[in-house]
Amino acid sequence: MIETMQRIETGTRAPAVPGRVVVINDASFARGGATGIALSSAELLQARGVDVTFISGDSGEQAAALGHRFEIVPLGGTHILGGPRVKAALDGLYNGAAERFLAAWIARNDTPDTVYHLHGWSKVLSPSIFRALKPVAPRLVVNAHDFFLVCPNGGFFNFRTEKPCDLAPMSLACLGTNCDRRHYAHKLWRSARQGVRRLLSDLGRSDSTILAVHEGMLPHLARGGLAGARLRALRNPAAPWRSQRIEAERNRTFVFVGRLESDKGPDLLAAAARKAGVPLKIIGGGPLDAMLASDYPEAERVGWKTRAEIVEEIADVRALVMPSRYREPFGLVAMEALTSGLPIVVPSYAMLAQDVTEGGFGLACDPHDVDALAGALGRLAADDALLAQMSLRAHREAHRLAPTQAEWTDALLGLYADLLAGENRRPEPTDRSIRWGSAA
Repeated sequence: MIETMQRIETGTRAPAVPGRVVVINDASFARGGATGIALSSAELLQARGVDVTFISGDSGEQAAALGHRFEIVPLGGTHILGGPRVKAALDGLYNGAAERFLAAWIARNDTPDTVYHLHGWSKVLSPSIFRALKPVAPRLVVNAHDFFLVCPNGGFFNFRTEKPCDLAPMSLACLGTNCDRRHYAHKLWRSARQGVRRLLSDLGRSDSTILAVHEGMLPHLARGGLAGARLRALRNPAAPWRSQRIEAERNRTFVFVGRLESDKGPDLLAAAARKAGVPLKIIGGGPLDAMLASDYPEAERVGWKTRAEIVEEIADVRALVMPSRYREPFGLVAMEALTSGLPIVVPSYAMLAQDVTEGGFGLACDPHDVDALAGALGRLAADDALLAQMSLRAHREAHRLAPTQAEWTDALLGLYADLLAGENRRPEPTDRSIRWGSAA
């Protein structure tokens, strides 16, 4: 039976309402993931009557064109991979322009009832912004969408041995291990960035609140020095792609949705789909696109799609596969698929794996083992009755694995109220997950 979360009680006290919420993120245009969550929070908070300012590391032009109702304040920077290598390496360690920009904005606009919520910082803004945010640390929420706050490669995963990593982050053993998906020099650079961030802001001792996207992340973040009363977990909100159940048992095609990058594992899935002899549709884009087109021409590649377009693309899909090479902290597309009635295949080390298997919503396996992944695909391809059972269960019950947008917004406002009331300094609770929903 699925354990369900209890709704945060509202109306029992008069919470402090933020005068303004400042959402900070590398980018202002999303292809899903952390940026999508950052933008969603800004939209939902603004709809509740909260003034929102969205400070982005990029130009903000694409976001402005979408007509967002909240204020967008762009730095005008570029992704660290978009410029000369030496400059990118230096800016990735400390972007002085970003620090000065944010510090100046705070000096001009900060008020005692302003709350700051930092999402992505490693692609444009860099660790330098933690220095700018120090004066407002008690009113700062730092979202842990991944493990980059503590782990140099961001995944608590050894990409060389293809196994989860249990080393203490930034220990001598960690620093001496070549675990990076690229090469050891890149691991050393990422470690230097982690050292700069720690030097500028020791989040394990600061008054800032760390918000993980899954309670399964908490022990790993604590292992990296972020234990304490200010460590919380709140799962991301999920809405189905389609409200009516997809009759997955009638379909044959498996689907991947996301970035076409090594850490997401689309190449592992393409190899497994070929081995299992099942059709594959790939929705997304990225550096592996050309390789997939060349090496796996049988896979249908449709590129990036809007949410409305995804609704059409997944109408003929049997199951979604999330073959990530690392400890996937949450997996928003997995939840969007499940609540649409699509069974899923996830890595056995993903945070959602236990929920998926215990709920009977899909299968878990090690995607590095192509034979095992192919076997999982073959099993789902061959058994219509099993697929129908998984689809019906997922459509009926998987919504309990994540809050609705309304519940998530309630939880954020409750957390912000605690910060403004100084309640982030209370003694460490036994359970640090922020709860939502009601038992079914």
